[in-house]
Amino acid sequence: MPQRAATVVGGGIGGLAAAIALHRRGWRVEVLERAPEFTEIGAGISLWPNALHALDVLGLAGTVRALGAVEATGGVRDRRGRWLSRTDNAELTRRFGHPLVVLHRADLLRALTEALPADSLRPGSEVSAVRDDGHRLVVEHRGGESRPELVVGADGLRSAVRRALWPDAAGPRYAGYTAWRMVTGPLAAPPSEGAATWGRGERFGYTALPGGRMYCFATASLPAGGASGSSGSSEYAELLRRFGSWPDPVPALLAAVPADAVLRHDLYDLPPLPSFVRGRAALLGDAAHAMTPNLGQGACQALEDAVTLAHCLDGTPDVAAALRSYDLLRRPRTQAVTRRSARLGAVGQLSWPPAVLLRDMAARLTPTRATLRSMTPVLGWTAPGDRGTG
Repeated sequence: MPQRAATVVGGGIGGLAAAIALHRRGWRVEVLERAPEFTEIGAGISLWPNALHALDVLGLAGTVRALGAVEATGGVRDRRGRWLSRTDNAELTRRFGHPLVVLHRADLLRALTEALPADSLRPGSEVSAVRDDGHRLVVEHRGGESRPELVVGADGLRSAVRRALWPDAAGPRYAGYTAWRMVTGPLAAPPSEGAATWGRGERFGYTALPGGRMYCFATASLPAGGASGSSGSSEYAELLRRFGSWPDPVPALLAAVPADAVLRHDLYDLPPLPSFVRGRAALLGDAAHAMTPNLGQGACQALEDAVTLAHCLDGTPDVAAALRSYDLLRRPRTQAVTRRSARLGAVGQLSWPPAVLLRDMAARLTPTRATLRSMTPVLGWTAPGDRGTG
């Protein structure tokens, strides 16, 4: 029986994870990445228990945990630095089987690429067209063209695969706020716990990375278009202006950030698609369900997508039927998580003083156990084939 072939468009977290899952089930996989190399720059990433479970299915959970830091406690503070809520990571592990792990995105990408044969990775292969010739999907790219049995669109928010095969789908929608991401240099005494501080139309968060570094992120409600992937000292100056007088340890963290290492991006999510599949093509990750980062679930949901897709394709020659099963499993869940993340972002970005006061009071009065229980539908996911699949 000839080896089945798949083309994965996009070499980010979701695309590489899907390629690994398919490769381990005997597929011949190529990963087309438009950038000249497979890497990520500039920021950390939080992997919640559901993501670690997906990585466990891929045989990579131990490797990834060793690259990251496990945060002992974290929570939300108000603009004066007072705790509104706190979460014990040990309780996350007890409830969901894995902790919250934070690592640099570049380290995660490296672990994923090392799990694939080198000849399956095709950097510098920007896709110019995806079309159906009546027999197979044809993917035209800088290196030529591919005619695989399966096409996986994992090429992000502005997916070329989605534009080609879902031409009537609505484009990304601006969330109403922009974000800065940065990593500090090593700190002599890094904060012992992470936190997100909620202000009025602004937020600042931080969490530990290995080696005494901290991953920091900030948001502000601003019109779209002020920053399209911009970076550098002007963004650092803007951060100092907005957050330099916030409660400790925010000023010290900003002082430890290299001025040219700040990334800024406007935040978008994707309106719900009627289907993640079309014939023998499937979307996953941001290409299917881009979401705001308020729940830290973008990459986590992409990892879930990857192992679910491979499971649905396992043991059946009918690719189109397998993809319909994938769509039924993934679309309702990911679109629900997208909506939930958008709601949390709207709450976090409140700026009217009476609304901010009520928000902070509600957060302070909500028991920790209720917060954890509310996260169970997101964090309690199990892979298809496991008892209790979510």
